[in-house]
Amino acid sequence: MTKNEISEKGFEIVALAGDARSLYLKAIKLIKKREYEKAKMEISEANDILKEAHQCQMDLLTEEGKGKYSDLTLIMAHGQDHLMTAILLKELLEIVFLDLYQDLHSIQK
Repeated sequence: MTKNEISEKGFEIVALAGDARSLYLKAIKLIKKREYEKAKMEISEANDILKEAHQCQMDLLTEEGKGKYSDLTLIMAHGQDHLMTAILLKELLEIVFLDLYQDLHSIQK
């Protein structure tokens, strides 16, 4: 795999992880409005996009594991950063925001 191909994968990861992150943030806003079903739809779409980003990462890891390349580009590192951020936001959203807000709102009723 060439440096250009690695960078292209990095750009793809940045774009996909960024899209997922935006949808997770939109879901948080919906949760704050108590629009849980809409939020769950946004989360589901974001999860699908995040899976694509993770697959790009796995493709690169597989290639590296086979010894097909060893160069890391700044763009690829940037993509990894975006992916990690989106994954963390997903985990916080599902664990903290969705569960906590639903529990709090059910107590208030």
